[in-house]
Amino acid sequence: MCLSRRRVARWLAAPLAALVGIAAPAARAEAPLPVVASFSILGDWVRQVGGERVRVDTLVGSDTDAHVFQPSPADARRVAGARLVLVNGLGFEGWMERLLRNAAYRGTVVRVTDGIEPLKAAQHDHGHSHGHAHGDLDPHVWQDVAQARHAVQRIAQALCTADAAGCEGYRARAAAYSQQLEALDREIRDAWMAIPPERRKVVTSHDAFGYYARAYGVRFLPAQGVSTDSQPSAAGVARLIRQVQREQVRAIFIERLGGGRLVEQVARETGVRPSSIPLYADALSRPDGPVPDYLSLMRHNTRAMVDALRAAAP
Repeated sequence: MCLSRRRVARWLAAPLAALVGIAAPAARAEAPLPVVASFSILGDWVRQVGGERVRVDTLVGSDTDAHVFQPSPADARRVAGARLVLVNGLGFEGWMERLLRNAAYRGTVVRVTDGIEPLKAAQHDHGHSHGHAHGDLDPHVWQDVAQARHAVQRIAQALCTADAAGCEGYRARAAAYSQQLEALDREIRDAWMAIPPERRKVVTSHDAFGYYARAYGVRFLPAQGVSTDSQPSAAGVARLIRQVQREQVRAIFIERLGGGRLVEQVARETGVRPSSIPLYADALSRPDGPVPDYLSLMRHNTRAMVDALRAAAP
């Protein structure tokens, strides 16, 4: 009887062990892919494409300025634990190379702007002193929704390379999100139809809207250069004030992450009241804010500018 019981126990244990052996690798395979994104807008795109198969750590979080970001030892540890690091490129993350060295990172780094024809940084006559890492290129490609679609495809390709088993899902989510971006692009173009081209002039804190200008036919007059860390000269600010007066610009905006003092000076000298609604140029808001994701950011900025110009119509 005892022998019979032992045989039955062994007979039951064998398939159970086999099932455990199969289940353990499956559980390990389902662990999310650790990905680091350099800043909040890029992090949102990665989440849209990656879904639940990725765990996204964003270095420069919401309501934080990537231009003046200083990585910490904790950031180096986050990078060291990543399988994939995604960056904007075009000099936007001037601190990234140092961070990768400090983290001793040997994994894959993908620039989502590779393949995009970048704009040259605008050569304004406002006397900017560019003490930053952008060089001659404008890195703010996300301000044109068509360029965002390109970045999303780059993200899908990078995730497929890092996690081939999830590739079908990455491509499907990228395609679905790309359709949302196409609709957003049409929405922005339709919104600007309410404003005659000659009246589409806006003063902003820094030169973050060059791609938006090219895509949607808006002229921006920035108080600072392509970095919030750039410093315009007094003569340059005076020239901007004269330009605003001469061209009768009626929309002045302070950006969420700074530049308010300069813009307020321009507003004071020209008599044009700045909008009470800030523009979001380089970062998303916190989840409970007005622009918790990229789609919201582009809608918010477009609505704010169009409404301001419509209200200022003669």
